[in-house]
Amino acid sequence: MHTKTLRELADGLDSGQFSSEELTRHFLTRIAEHNPTVNAFITVLEQEAMAQAKAADARRSSGRASILDGIPLAHKDIFCTAGVRTSCASKMLDNFIAPYNATVVEKIASAGMITLGKTNMDEFAMGSSNETSWYGPVRNPWNTDCVPGGSSGGSAAAVAAGLAPASTGTDTGGSIRQPAALCNLTGLKPTYGLVSRYGMIAFASSLDQAGPMTRTAEDAALMLQAMAGFDDKDSTSLKRDIPDYSASLNDSLKGKVIGIPKEFFAEGLSDEIATKVRDALAEYEKLGATLKEISLPHSHLSIPCYYVIAPAEASTNLSRYDGVRYGHRCDDPKDLADLYTRTREEGFGDEVKRRILVGTYALSAGFYDAYYRKAQRIRRLIKQDFIDAFKEVDIIAGPTSPNPAFGLGEKVNDPLTMYLEDMYTIAVNLAGIPALSLPAGLVDGKPVGLQLIGKDFCEAEILNAAHQFQLVTDWHKQTPAAFA
Repeated sequence: MHTKTLRELADGLDSGQFSSEELTRHFLTRIAEHNPTVNAFITVLEQEAMAQAKAADARRSSGRASILDGIPLAHKDIFCTAGVRTSCASKMLDNFIAPYNATVVEKIASAGMITLGKTNMDEFAMGSSNETSWYGPVRNPWNTDCVPGGSSGGSAAAVAAGLAPASTGTDTGGSIRQPAALCNLTGLKPTYGLVSRYGMIAFASSLDQAGPMTRTAEDAALMLQAMAGFDDKDSTSLKRDIPDYSASLNDSLKGKVIGIPKEFFAEGLSDEIATKVRDALAEYEKLGATLKEISLPHSHLSIPCYYVIAPAEASTNLSRYDGVRYGHRCDDPKDLADLYTRTREEGFGDEVKRRILVGTYALSAGFYDAYYRKAQRIRRLIKQDFIDAFKEVDIIAGPTSPNPAFGLGEKVNDPLTMYLEDMYTIAVNLAGIPALSLPAGLVDGKPVGLQLIGKDFCEAEILNAAHQFQLVTDWHKQTPAAFA
């Protein structure tokens, strides 16, 4: 059952091939068996999941079940879950029990899906390898000596190892797409504002976006249908009609123009990844699409731009962790300054501290104009590059990550090298547009991701393109042998 897609599981539940209780128990058993190896879960909700499964079976027997009703999933431990620890993989929140549900959690629960548990991640979503977690690194199911990508590495590893059929993630600079690429999944980062951020612990508020991590584009469409929609509790949520994301999956790609940024195939991209991505693009030509070289002239500025804006917003968002209201608190503080200082020193890891310091510096008097304001101007130029490109093409395609999964510990002490792993994903977040990564091959047994980028609110279009590719290839059906 753990190799089936969400669509196949829904069909199995409908036909009575298995019950939700049997399905949920199967995944809980696999978590107990394999999680010690991959460290994908921080919290497992066995009793709660079985109770939800029983209720789902009752709804199905009475004819009241929706398509996803009774199917288990895992939530990234960045989403607040009422009565359940929400740690953000940090010592700072290790003892925090959320008093309410994030809107994403509420919407998915309303669709009848069952929460297996909360997944590991980079601390406060800051990282590209899932090695900054206070609960230890997550291991890539394809090669357990390698990283799964980050920050949603636990969510990716859980699905890749067959511990959950789907999961939620968040993407601030590639944190859904990059681990999806490294773990052979389909991971979708929606348009900014399409999915509510209420109850999602903030890293960089103008960049963060929640999305699904699944085996296929068809499954991602089903998940996005459940997650998307206006939320009056989120001031960045946008009011607009939500289309049926599954309705256009089978549309032909004939006549579509796919833009290939020349900057995506320049220095920094491994030859093996380039070959696999070009092979995937050739499949799109066979499907009737036309490839056209384009330019995103400011894309090389995305990383320096991001690493001013994101840390600046993080330094503001994380100032709430002061030991006064909730979370970790140092013992026996001498005064208020000592309380703040030691609480943050003890509660935050090195990468979080690094980004807070960079962000505070960028926002400080005398440097705001030189760094933060200039970064925001560059951000506008990056957005304009995409606007101009989409006048000529329907979709933009290229690699998701410049390299396949790298070894645990290989880059953790070299932050600048680590940051370059997001060189193809960050610009999308700065522009606020949708993108997804889908499986496009293997290099030395390690997965390769193809990134598809769309116009604002054109999730259906890139899901259609991904689905059509998956109809003529089987990379998305490959699973790591050790977790078969």
